[in-house]
Amino acid sequence: MWSCRPVVLLPLIFSVFTAAGLWIVNIVLILSFIKPELLFIGFAFFSLAGNFPPASCIFSQVMNMAAFAGFIIAVLRYLQLKTKLDKQWLNIATFASFSVGCFGTTIVGNFQLLEMMYIHDIGTLLTFGPGTLYCWTQSYITLRVNLKNEGRKLAICRFLLSAAITLCVILLYSLIKISYMHSARCQWALVMFFLIFLGTFAIDFRHSRFEMVCRDTVKLQNQPDASYVSGHQLQQL
Repeated sequence: MWSCRPVVLLPLIFSVFTAAGLWIVNIVLILSFIKPELLFIGFAFFSLAGNFPPASCIFSQVMNMAAFAGFIIAVLRYLQLKTKLDKQWLNIATFASFSVGCFGTTIVGNFQLLEMMYIHDIGTLLTFGPGTLYCWTQSYITLRVNLKNEGRKLAICRFLLSAAITLCVILLYSLIKISYMHSARCQWALVMFFLIFLGTFAIDFRHSRFEMVCRDTVKLQNQPDASYVSGHQLQQL
């Protein structure tokens, strides 16, 4: 059996490295962009970075890795709630919604705004729409499950983060026709709040143990019932 405790840090590693990657993309875009009037006091729309190399290369890589890591976190969260939540349809629905959001993230990262605006905008809606819904449902689930009596305090923080995310989504699409500068700031705030929300899953994962087991059955000539079992265990405290 092989154990690996650091897996519990996956949500924190995901949030920190994704945020750092996006900031690097923004810095590279500022330093290499030839039209400074399109940059809004140090903040640019993420979609803008996806159109101009070298920032576009980094942006695509960051978004693809974030989508993959986010999906893994969603799988772990689904498994954690599988035996603790009485409404399993809600657990399945939240996992499905976040999976759609991860797929939308890959679309945003791989389809450039200026080249394929329609597809890019669909990816944005798939990312922010189901992602916001996931935050609200997970906040409710946190309150309902109440792991180790920490659920109520944690649920309050997650409800506040969900409200902030929802407000940023509303302001993002409301201000885009009025002030691009403020709209870009709302997009940055939205993504940072969302990364903070996913990072809080590290608190829940401390109370669960995740196992991944692979069994290979080998039938011997003289002992048809003998088997060889190999397992790999991911343990989280």
